[in-house]
Parts: sequence; C-alpha cells; structure tokens
Amino acid sequence: MSVYIHESSYIDDNVGIGEGTKIWHFCHIQSGAQIGRNCILGQNVNVSNNVRIGNGVKIQNNVSIYEGVELEDNVFCGPSCVFTNDLTPRACYPKGKENYKRTLIKNGASIGANATIVCGITIGKNAMVAAGAVVTRDVGDNVLVAGVPAKSIGMIDEMGNIVRD
Repeated sequence: MSVYIHESSYIDDNVGIGEGTKIWHFCHIQSGAQIGRNCILGQNVNVSNNVRIGNGVKIQNNVSIYEGVELEDNVFCGPSCVFTNDLTPRACYPKGKENYKRTLIKNGASIGANATIVCGITIGKNAMVAAGAVVTRDVGDNVLVAGVPAKSIGMIDEMGNIVRD
C-alpha cells in the first residue's frame, strides 16, 4: 500500500506520511508535520509545522490544523471546522510558536462542520462536537456538545449513538 498525493498539493521537506494515506487537491503539509497511516485529507487542507495526526484520521475539505493542535487516532474533522492556537492574536505583536496553546483531540472524537475549537482545550475520547458549535472548554470522553458556547447535551457511545440526554 502506498501514499496518494494529488499533483496540486504541496508537501514541504521533513514531513512524515503513513502508508495508505490520501491527500487530495490543493493541500499543503508544512515542515515537521507527521501524518499517520490510512488518513484522508480532503481538498484544501493545511497542516501546519510540527502538527501530529494519528492513524485513520479523516479531515474534510477546507480545514487548517495549526501548530499546537494534535489529532489522535480515528478523529473526524468535518468540512470547514476551525482550530486556533493563540487566545489573543495580534498582527503587530506576534507571540511566536512557543506561546501557542496546545489543543488535543483524543481518539475517536468527531468535530462537525463549521465548528470552532478554541485553543488550549482537550476534546475527549469518542466525544462529538455538533456542527457550528464553538468549543471554549474541555469536553469529556463520550460527551456530545452543541451550541455557542458549546454545552453538553448528552452522552454517546463509541459509534456516536446518543445513550443519554
């Protein structure tokens, strides 16, 4: 099994890409990024410097994963979901990567389309973030969150079925 990289995508030097991974149109994978096995990166995905992506991750179109964000195995990122890495960004006063806030998305978590994940939080194992939600604090394992700001609206099983409201 090999890696598929569409001819319109750009892969910087010093990047690791696991077997079976597919990288589609207009993607950019920046230096130091590590992408696991059997991942799918849709159109127009940007993976910034030194980002770690586990195995079996699916990243839909128009997602940027900035330095400081880590995706464990089997994470799903819906179309146009947003990650951040700086709580107080300023164009004139950049703080540099040593001040980026770490964001961790744990094994099996799913993030819906157009959701925003504010930096410095952890989304738990098998958790689910509804489309359009704005996540401003940690989400526990198997918790379903929705809204602005995101709040718990139930518990889910590993397959994403609601088991408790």
